[in-house]
Amino acid sequence: MKPPFYPIIYVRGYAGTQQEVEDTVATPYMGFNLGSTKIRQLWNRETQRHIFESPLIRLMKDHGYTDVYNDGDEIADGQSVPAKSVWIYRYYESVSKEVGTGVRPEIEDYARGLHELIEKIRDAVCGPASSAGSGVDQARAKFKVHLVAHSMGGLVVRCYLQNIYPGEQASAPAAAGQNVPPVDKVFTYATPHGGIDVRLIGNVPAFLQVNNIDNFNEKRMRDYLKLPSGPVTSLGGNFNRDDFFCLIGTNYRDYTEARGLSSAAVGPMSDGLVQIKNACVYRSPRAFVYRAHSGHYGIVNSEEGYQNLRRFLFGDVKIEVLLQINNISLPREVQKAREKDHEIRASYHIETIVRVRGARWDLSRRTVGETSAIFVPFRRIIEQRPLHLFTGYLLKSARVGRRRALGFSLDIGVLVPEYEVDKKWRLDDHYEGGYIFRDKVNFDLTLKHDAQTLKYGWDSKTPNRSTRAVEAVSSADGFEFQIPIVRKQRPGIDSVLIIRSKRRPW
Repeated sequence: MKPPFYPIIYVRGYAGTQQEVEDTVATPYMGFNLGSTKIRQLWNRETQRHIFESPLIRLMKDHGYTDVYNDGDEIADGQSVPAKSVWIYRYYESVSKEVGTGVRPEIEDYARGLHELIEKIRDAVCGPASSAGSGVDQARAKFKVHLVAHSMGGLVVRCYLQNIYPGEQASAPAAAGQNVPPVDKVFTYATPHGGIDVRLIGNVPAFLQVNNIDNFNEKRMRDYLKLPSGPVTSLGGNFNRDDFFCLIGTNYRDYTEARGLSSAAVGPMSDGLVQIKNACVYRSPRAFVYRAHSGHYGIVNSEEGYQNLRRFLFGDVKIEVLLQINNISLPREVQKAREKDHEIRASYHIETIVRVRGARWDLSRRTVGETSAIFVPFRRIIEQRPLHLFTGYLLKSARVGRRRALGFSLDIGVLVPEYEVDKKWRLDDHYEGGYIFRDKVNFDLTLKHDAQTLKYGWDSKTPNRSTRAVEAVSSADGFEFQIPIVRKQRPGIDSVLIIRSKRRPW
């Protein structure tokens, strides 16, 4: 077993009705094998044919993973399996009336079952604890898994990390032998980490306990996540948030469950079921894709989802990009009003689209037209706190052609806001869709043994090329590069693009 190629456990999402439970149990991969032949053209909503085989098939084709089914069943106790194996946590089988009891347990029971499955996989990959020999002991001590979860499956994972595993450690620390869970990384698709909110109602009420729908109520979540205070999106110190990636869907229009009632109830700035603000763990790495919660245009059945998944699990370098805004100048008349102590209000939208070289898909996408742009109040500009634009991962094996450098690009736009002076709109000379700054910057990152080099180029000057080198500043956590963005017109911007690069240990 060599990092980062650990066993992968897929944890599916919520099944609302009993028929959905039966349909789920009747399939071997519980949805992880579903692909899509449809990709939405964004500007006119026409559908283009694009074959995405499924995350499961692509893990097999691209990285040599295999499933654990053999002769009509999962591997039997005592059989060994390779580390590069995909497991399906079939927690809904107990709920099925055909193969289980037909009774829904609590989410803590699902999380406890995940703990048992991880220990079963440890036995299958490394050998059982009863086996004598230092080789088995060393393998078991180094054993890890990757957890990949959709929707409520991410809450099952968090319940395991924040409740069940710490409880197991407290009850039997000597037997457990370690203080951290045997989990290397967690990747969640469209998980309601902050619960589910509905327009006009707010958070899902706690009294809605039919089919465990109260699992998405904040009070109930605090109970099974062991979070008496603080943000419900917190991991509570039980897992490194840098190893927990959240993929967030932004296309609410294509979510068709309940004949469209869900997307209508939840509304824009969501994937049709989970609002963007609720879809990530506190301060964790994340990406945004124009995909719905599920379905043919869903986030799991997407090239964008898979490419983020494989890069997070196996990528060679982590990239974090921030925007340090030192100043955004106001139009002259608005500036004069501010100097006379009039109250000024403005909220800025920042659009970002991240791509890698040679790809026909976006690694992350946030735009105004898709109700997912970064929202920055004027007071945040004054405070000069850096804005997080995106976190992504680059994979050397996915390079295009013979180039050594890892290529990626960032489309960035800062829109002109609608200014308020003394709570009155000032629309003189305002044209909707205007930009203070808008350009695309291309990067070439070269990894060396003990250093990194970065070249960049703006499309407005050198289209699709990186020609200018940036001086690197090394730190204990990697390298940092800074690129100034200055536009002196009014309104204009004085800012710095900060690129942080950290090589991963394999």
